[in-house]
Amino acid sequence: MATGIVTTKLEDLVVIDNGVLQLTLTNPGGIIRGIRYNGIENLLEVNNTTLNGAFWDLNWSEAGSHKTRGQFDTIEGTSMKVIVENEEQVELSFTRTWDPSLEGKQSPLRIDRRFVMLHGSPGFYSYAIFEHLEDFPGFNLNTTRIACMLNKDLFHYMAISDNRQRYMPRPEDRLPPRGQELEYPEAVLLVDPVDPEFKGEVDDKYQYSIENKDNKVHGWISSDPPVGFWQIAPSNEYRNGGPLKQDLTSHVNPTTLAIFVTSHYAGEDLLLKFQPGEIWKKVFGPVFIHLNSVPDRKDALTLWNNAKEQMKKEEESWPYSFVASDDYPKSHQRGAVRGKMLVHDRYVSEDALPAKAAYVGLAAPGNAGSWQRQSKGYQFWTTADENGCFTINNIRPGNYNIYAWVPSYIGDYKFENALTITEGCEIDVGALTYKPPRDGPTLWAIGIPDRTAAEFYVPDPNPKYINKLYVNHPDRFRQYGLWERYADLYPDKDLVYTVGISDYKTDWFYVQVTRWNISTFNYVAMKIGENSYKGTTWQIKFNLDSVDECGTYVLQLALASAHKAELQVHVNKFDADPPLFSTGVIGGDNAIARHGIHGIYWLFSVEVEGGDLKQGENTIYLTQTQDKSPFQGIMYDYIRFEGPRPV
Repeated sequence: MATGIVTTKLEDLVVIDNGVLQLTLTNPGGIIRGIRYNGIENLLEVNNTTLNGAFWDLNWSEAGSHKTRGQFDTIEGTSMKVIVENEEQVELSFTRTWDPSLEGKQSPLRIDRRFVMLHGSPGFYSYAIFEHLEDFPGFNLNTTRIACMLNKDLFHYMAISDNRQRYMPRPEDRLPPRGQELEYPEAVLLVDPVDPEFKGEVDDKYQYSIENKDNKVHGWISSDPPVGFWQIAPSNEYRNGGPLKQDLTSHVNPTTLAIFVTSHYAGEDLLLKFQPGEIWKKVFGPVFIHLNSVPDRKDALTLWNNAKEQMKKEEESWPYSFVASDDYPKSHQRGAVRGKMLVHDRYVSEDALPAKAAYVGLAAPGNAGSWQRQSKGYQFWTTADENGCFTINNIRPGNYNIYAWVPSYIGDYKFENALTITEGCEIDVGALTYKPPRDGPTLWAIGIPDRTAAEFYVPDPNPKYINKLYVNHPDRFRQYGLWERYADLYPDKDLVYTVGISDYKTDWFYVQVTRWNISTFNYVAMKIGENSYKGTTWQIKFNLDSVDECGTYVLQLALASAHKAELQVHVNKFDADPPLFSTGVIGGDNAIARHGIHGIYWLFSVEVEGGDLKQGENTIYLTQTQDKSPFQGIMYDYIRFEGPRPV
């Protein structure tokens, strides 16, 4: 019987051809060397000496390491097996099991990477099963992903969302002398690009990061011939850090990435740290590599809309029925949870209100908010409707907590009763009520509690560091070098905010960063030394008509980001030692340098005794003390000052 898909095994290659595309992989390595489609012999870059083809890779470190980068490992299999081969489908497995003789040279994991091609489909699927066994040593898994290096002579237009797409510079534009490295290697000023249109722009892959919840489809378009190459992720269940975790998508080279694990915008907390003998298994993916084309090059940009339509089809098909591995549960093997989320802040309403648009999710058991620091397990999220009702389908069997947070309210919710999801279960948890942190009535507030600093003042970039995509764009915070603008706006004194007069949209800078320490800057050598930065102190001035000297006031500090920062709080006495409150050194999300408007969320409730306040004008001093780099700092989400609780 004739098959709809042909698999050909050569001496060191295996080729899958479904009549629409042809996929060539190394055998038994499982590295993709060729993708033939629509008359194009190979959509992939093969001439780059260091990065070519398409591949799974990972980054790992020895146990005990606190660094987020270690050794890179382009995963190559040691055996290949045909799992499924029939008229409708081919699934290949490329496996590698840790060899003790390679200790210190290879990550101690058993890795099974799968590639699936369906009859007549313009694309292919890939997923992997990572496993740490009882006789494996401990280590840290820092990153794992699929990277596709595309033909640089074909793909020049990149699209990651409706309002984030453009023609892109070429890879040679990033190299000296055409490109000039800025504060870190990823950010390059294009001084002599091949296409003069890009001259004076900054290119940085982190400018194209996306939150997990929105990271569904991205890729590249070739106009001649008109072909699209797209990475589609129909689920977030296998990604780390939860729905707000940000990560890379596509960027110059041209490259498109499927990210499963990284510490980006989070830091060390998201490393997978394995103890010797720890038993663990996780399925990453499948993701879909989708190819499309149109007859007329004038219609090339419509390929983005087609890719979005395909993404919706993939979402509707999740979980896939064709995946062969028993470690990937099908729809009937999964469970569901439904309920209603309410929120009760007695200073907003006497009764509990529907928590409309609340984010509700299941993640591994932990403390409230711990989901944003989780990597080893799976997560399943949805948003509540206008009435606070929610349903989460297709949950893998396992033990979970329900977590939630509600826009316009601070803090995190956790349902104390753990849930055990079993095959085919449908659990109704009823009405859940979140009581956000609150001690007394609001005396004043700054910002909007939405877990980002987006509502605050984001300055125009230095004209030397423009990315044209983000000019007059809602995501203006993605421009390079905005941290330097603080000292331009406040050259002599730090920010002072007066409650009732100042406007946080224009008068509260989006990030509290360090500034140059002029006294230690070496003008002769034009060099920034170890002590060339200093911390900053922001002031909030406010009036109280009266003070309850026996009462306790509370300052609610919700932080959207922290990077190797320490926030100290003083009230009225700036020289008091010790300060009223200190966070200690917290955070490692690097959101400042990576053009994010948030990283890991933090909430601190600081008690202020009435005896420390006075009738009339008061001042709260917020000092960020750490001063080793321009990227140490804090983004505020929301600040609220509460009066004493009524007796």
